[in-house]
Amino acid sequence: MEEPLLLQHRDDRGVVTVTLNRPQSFNALSEAMLAALAESVAALGNDAAVRAVVLGASGKAFCAGHDLKEMRAEPSLEYYQRLFTQCTDVMLAIQRLPVPVIARVQGLATAAGCQLVAMCDLAVAGQDARFAVSGINVGLFCATPGVALSRNVPRKTAFEMLVTGDFVTAEQARVMGLVNKVAAPEALDDEVEALVAGIVAKPAAAIAMGKALFYRQVETGIESAYADAAATMARNMMDPSALEGVAAFIEKRPPNWPVQAPKT
Repeated sequence: MEEPLLLQHRDDRGVVTVTLNRPQSFNALSEAMLAALAESVAALGNDAAVRAVVLGASGKAFCAGHDLKEMRAEPSLEYYQRLFTQCTDVMLAIQRLPVPVIARVQGLATAAGCQLVAMCDLAVAGQDARFAVSGINVGLFCATPGVALSRNVPRKTAFEMLVTGDFVTAEQARVMGLVNKVAAPEALDDEVEALVAGIVAKPAAAIAMGKALFYRQVETGIESAYADAAATMARNMMDPSALEGVAAFIEKRPPNWPVQAPKT
Protein backbone atom coordinates (compact mmCIF):
# COMPACT_ATOMS: atom_id res chain seq x y z
CA MET A 1 0.00 0.00 0.00
CA GLU A 2 1.16 3.52 -0.76
CA GLU A 3 2.03 5.74 2.16
CA PRO A 4 -0.33 8.71 2.65
CA LEU A 5 0.95 12.04 1.36
CA LEU A 6 0.24 13.65 4.72
CA LEU A 7 0.46 12.25 8.21
CA GLN A 8 -1.56 13.89 10.97
CA HIS A 9 -1.45 13.58 14.74
CA ARG A 10 -3.45 15.43 17.39
CA ASP A 11 -2.58 15.54 21.07
CA ASP A 12 -4.93 16.06 23.98
CA ARG A 13 -4.31 19.83 23.97
CA GLY A 14 -5.64 20.27 20.44
CA VAL A 15 -2.17 20.62 18.93
CA VAL A 16 -2.15 19.05 15.44
CA THR A 17 1.06 17.97 13.74
CA VAL A 18 0.79 17.72 9.95
CA THR A 19 3.72 15.97 8.27
CA LEU A 20 4.57 16.11 4.58
CA ASN A 21 5.24 12.50 3.66
CA ARG A 22 7.01 12.22 0.30
CA PRO A 23 10.56 11.76 1.61
CA GLN A 24 11.72 9.99 -1.56
CA SER A 25 10.85 13.19 -3.50
CA PHE A 26 12.11 15.58 -0.82
CA ASN A 27 8.44 16.32 -0.03
CA ALA A 28 7.96 18.18 -3.31
CA LEU A 29 4.63 19.95 -3.70
CA SER A 30 3.00 17.82 -6.36
CA GLU A 31 -0.58 18.58 -7.35
CA ALA A 32 -1.69 15.69 -5.14
CA MET A 33 0.32 17.01 -2.20
CA LEU A 34 -1.16 20.49 -2.63
CA ALA A 35 -4.67 19.00 -2.79
CA ALA A 36 -4.02 17.00 0.38
CA LEU A 37 -2.70 20.09 2.15
CA ALA A 38 -5.71 22.14 1.04
CA GLU A 39 -8.10 19.51 2.41
CA SER A 40 -6.21 19.24 5.69
CA VAL A 41 -6.01 23.00 6.25
CA ALA A 42 -9.71 23.45 5.45
CA ALA A 43 -10.65 20.79 8.00
CA LEU A 44 -8.40 22.32 10.66
CA GLY A 45 -9.90 25.75 10.05
CA ASN A 46 -13.37 24.36 10.77
CA ASP A 47 -12.33 22.58 13.97
CA ALA A 48 -12.79 24.83 17.01
CA ALA A 49 -10.85 22.41 19.23
CA VAL A 50 -7.56 22.98 17.38
CA ARG A 51 -5.17 25.27 19.30
CA ALA A 52 -2.02 25.16 17.17
CA VAL A 53 -0.63 23.44 14.09
CA VAL A 54 2.91 22.16 13.60
CA LEU A 55 3.89 21.64 9.96
CA GLY A 56 6.77 19.20 9.57
CA ALA A 57 8.16 16.75 7.05
CA SER A 58 9.47 13.20 6.79
CA GLY A 59 12.99 12.34 5.70
CA LYS A 60 16.06 14.46 5.13
CA ALA A 61 14.37 17.51 3.60
CA PHE A 62 11.52 19.79 4.62
CA CYS A 63 10.33 20.59 1.10
CA ALA A 64 12.08 21.00 -2.23
CA GLY A 65 9.33 23.15 -3.76
CA HIS A 66 7.22 22.24 -6.76
CA ASP A 67 7.60 18.85 -8.45
CA LEU A 68 9.60 19.87 -11.53
CA LYS A 69 9.16 16.50 -13.26
CA GLU A 70 5.39 16.80 -12.93
CA MET A 71 5.49 20.42 -14.08
CA ARG A 72 7.49 19.50 -17.18
CA ALA A 73 5.02 16.78 -18.19
CA GLU A 74 2.29 19.27 -19.20
CA PRO A 75 3.95 22.49 -20.44
CA SER A 76 1.06 24.82 -21.12
CA LEU A 77 0.24 28.31 -19.86
CA GLU A 78 -3.21 27.17 -18.68
CA TYR A 79 -1.70 24.32 -16.67
CA TYR A 80 0.94 26.51 -15.01
CA GLN A 81 -1.60 29.20 -14.13
CA ARG A 82 -3.83 26.57 -12.56
CA LEU A 83 -0.94 25.02 -10.63
CA PHE A 84 0.36 28.29 -9.19
CA THR A 85 -3.18 29.37 -8.27
CA GLN A 86 -3.63 26.05 -6.46
CA CYS A 87 -0.37 26.64 -4.57
CA THR A 88 -1.29 30.24 -3.71
CA ASP A 89 -4.66 29.14 -2.35
CA VAL A 90 -2.94 26.66 0.00
CA MET A 91 -0.42 29.26 1.19
CA LEU A 92 -3.13 31.82 1.93
CA ALA A 93 -5.28 29.20 3.67
CA ILE A 94 -2.42 28.49 6.07
CA GLN A 95 -2.14 32.17 6.93
CA ARG A 96 -5.92 32.44 7.37
CA LEU A 97 -6.13 29.64 9.91
CA PRO A 98 -7.31 31.10 13.22
CA VAL A 99 -4.51 29.34 15.12
CA PRO A 100 -0.72 29.78 14.92
CA VAL A 101 1.08 27.51 12.45
CA ILE A 102 4.68 26.57 13.29
CA ALA A 103 7.02 25.23 10.61
CA ARG A 104 9.37 22.52 11.89
CA VAL A 105 12.21 22.61 9.37
CA GLN A 106 14.99 20.11 8.79
CA GLY A 107 17.27 19.82 5.75
CA LEU A 108 16.39 21.72 2.61
CA ALA A 109 13.56 24.22 2.17
CA THR A 110 13.81 25.50 -1.38
CA ALA A 111 11.62 27.51 -3.78
CA ALA A 112 7.97 26.86 -2.83
CA GLY A 113 9.32 24.95 0.19
CA CYS A 114 10.96 28.16 1.40
CA GLN A 115 7.68 29.92 0.61
CA LEU A 116 5.86 27.41 2.81
CA VAL A 117 8.16 28.27 5.73
CA ALA A 118 7.62 31.99 5.14
CA MET A 119 3.82 31.60 5.10
CA CYS A 120 3.77 29.86 8.48
CA ASP A 121 3.34 32.19 11.45
CA LEU A 122 6.41 30.85 13.25
CA ALA A 123 9.32 28.65 12.27
CA VAL A 124 11.90 26.57 14.11
CA ALA A 125 14.83 25.19 12.10
CA GLY A 126 17.39 22.54 12.81
CA GLN A 127 21.01 23.61 12.54
CA ASP A 128 21.25 21.50 9.37
CA ALA A 129 18.45 23.40 7.60
CA ARG A 130 19.21 25.43 4.49
CA PHE A 131 16.95 27.80 2.61
CA ALA A 132 16.89 29.08 -0.97
CA VAL A 133 14.57 30.44 -3.62
CA SER A 134 16.57 28.69 -6.30
CA GLY A 135 14.28 28.69 -9.32
CA ILE A 136 16.54 31.22 -10.99
CA ASN A 137 19.13 28.43 -11.32
CA VAL A 138 16.84 26.71 -13.84
CA GLY A 139 15.74 29.95 -15.49
CA LEU A 140 12.61 30.46 -13.38
CA PHE A 141 12.38 33.52 -11.12
CA CYS A 142 10.67 32.40 -7.88
CA ALA A 143 7.92 34.99 -8.20
CA THR A 144 5.29 33.49 -5.88
CA PRO A 145 7.84 32.46 -3.22
CA GLY A 146 9.15 36.02 -3.49
CA VAL A 147 5.81 37.38 -2.27
CA ALA A 148 6.10 35.48 1.01
CA LEU A 149 9.86 35.94 1.34
CA SER A 150 9.72 39.72 0.92
CA ARG A 151 7.16 39.90 3.73
CA ASN A 152 9.52 38.08 6.11
CA VAL A 153 13.00 39.45 5.42
CA PRO A 154 14.48 42.82 4.37
CA ARG A 155 13.89 43.72 0.72
CA LYS A 156 17.51 43.68 -0.39
CA THR A 157 18.08 40.34 1.34
CA ALA A 158 15.02 38.86 -0.37
CA PHE A 159 16.04 40.21 -3.76
CA GLU A 160 19.58 38.88 -3.41
CA MET A 161 18.21 35.41 -2.64
CA LEU A 162 15.81 35.61 -5.58
CA VAL A 163 18.35 36.69 -8.19
CA THR A 164 21.26 34.50 -7.06
CA GLY A 165 19.46 31.34 -5.91
CA ASP A 166 22.10 31.07 -3.18
CA PHE A 167 21.46 29.05 -0.03
CA VAL A 168 21.37 30.60 3.42
CA THR A 169 22.07 28.65 6.59
CA ALA A 170 19.63 28.18 9.45
CA GLU A 171 21.47 30.78 11.52
CA GLN A 172 21.45 33.27 8.64
CA ALA A 173 17.72 32.62 8.24
CA ARG A 174 17.22 33.38 11.94
CA VAL A 175 19.16 36.64 11.75
CA MET A 176 17.22 37.83 8.69
CA GLY A 177 13.87 36.90 10.26
CA LEU A 178 12.81 33.92 8.16
CA VAL A 179 12.82 31.61 11.20
CA ASN A 180 12.35 32.33 14.90
CA LYS A 181 14.71 29.80 16.45
CA VAL A 182 17.49 27.40 15.51
CA ALA A 183 18.12 24.18 17.41
CA ALA A 184 20.45 21.22 17.27
CA PRO A 185 18.73 18.39 15.36
CA GLU A 186 18.20 16.38 18.53
CA ALA A 187 16.62 19.40 20.26
CA LEU A 188 14.36 20.49 17.38
CA ASP A 189 11.19 18.95 18.79
CA ASP A 190 11.86 20.41 22.25
CA GLU A 191 12.24 23.90 20.75
CA VAL A 192 8.98 23.50 18.81
CA GLU A 193 7.24 22.28 21.96
CA ALA A 194 8.41 25.33 23.90
CA LEU A 195 6.64 27.57 21.37
CA VAL A 196 3.54 25.39 21.35
CA ALA A 197 3.32 25.37 25.15
CA GLY A 198 3.49 29.15 25.25
CA ILE A 199 0.65 29.38 22.73
CA VAL A 200 -1.79 26.88 24.23
CA ALA A 201 -1.39 28.50 27.66
CA LYS A 202 -3.06 31.63 26.27
CA PRO A 203 -6.75 32.23 25.47
CA ALA A 204 -7.74 30.89 22.06
CA ALA A 205 -10.10 33.77 21.25
CA ALA A 206 -7.45 36.43 21.82
CA ILE A 207 -4.92 34.57 19.65
CA ALA A 208 -7.43 34.06 16.82
CA MET A 209 -8.51 37.69 16.89
CA GLY A 210 -4.92 38.87 17.11
CA LYS A 211 -3.63 36.69 14.28
CA ALA A 212 -6.32 37.92 11.90
CA LEU A 213 -5.57 41.53 12.82
CA PHE A 214 -1.80 41.03 12.54
CA TYR A 215 -1.97 40.08 8.87
CA ARG A 216 -4.64 42.63 7.98
CA GLN A 217 -2.69 45.53 9.41
CA VAL A 218 0.64 44.72 7.78
CA GLU A 219 -0.96 45.06 4.35
CA THR A 220 -2.53 48.48 4.92
CA GLY A 221 -1.52 52.06 5.67
CA ILE A 222 -0.64 53.05 9.23
CA GLU A 223 -3.78 55.10 9.90
CA SER A 224 -6.07 52.31 8.72
CA ALA A 225 -3.95 49.81 10.65
CA TYR A 226 -4.34 51.74 13.89
CA ALA A 227 -8.10 52.10 13.37
CA ASP A 228 -8.45 48.36 12.75
CA ALA A 229 -6.20 47.54 15.71
CA ALA A 230 -8.15 49.80 18.07
CA ALA A 231 -11.46 48.22 17.04
CA THR A 232 -9.97 44.74 17.45
CA MET A 233 -8.63 45.51 20.93
CA ALA A 234 -12.00 46.89 21.98
CA ARG A 235 -13.71 43.66 20.88
CA ASN A 236 -10.97 41.64 22.54
CA MET A 237 -11.47 43.50 25.83
CA MET A 238 -15.13 42.41 25.86
CA ASP A 239 -14.16 38.75 25.49
CA PRO A 240 -14.51 36.68 28.70
CA SER A 241 -10.87 35.63 28.59
CA ALA A 242 -9.64 39.24 28.58
CA LEU A 243 -12.07 40.25 31.33
CA GLU A 244 -10.82 37.33 33.43
CA GLY A 245 -7.17 38.09 32.67
CA VAL A 246 -7.47 41.73 33.72
CA ALA A 247 -9.38 40.77 36.87
CA ALA A 248 -6.72 38.20 37.75
CA PHE A 249 -3.97 40.79 37.28
CA ILE A 250 -5.75 43.30 39.53
CA GLU A 251 -6.47 40.62 42.14
CA LYS A 252 -2.88 39.29 41.92
CA ARG A 253 -3.87 35.71 41.14
CA PRO A 254 -3.35 33.33 38.21
CA PRO A 255 -6.02 33.70 35.50
CA ASN A 256 -8.69 31.02 35.21
CA TRP A 257 -9.09 31.02 31.43
CA PRO A 258 -12.43 29.91 29.92
CA VAL A 259 -12.21 26.27 28.90
CA GLN A 260 -13.22 26.92 25.28
CA ALA A 261 -13.22 30.50 24.16
CA PRO A 262 -14.98 31.17 20.84
CA LYS A 263 -12.79 31.89 17.82
CA THR A 264 -13.32 35.10 15.89
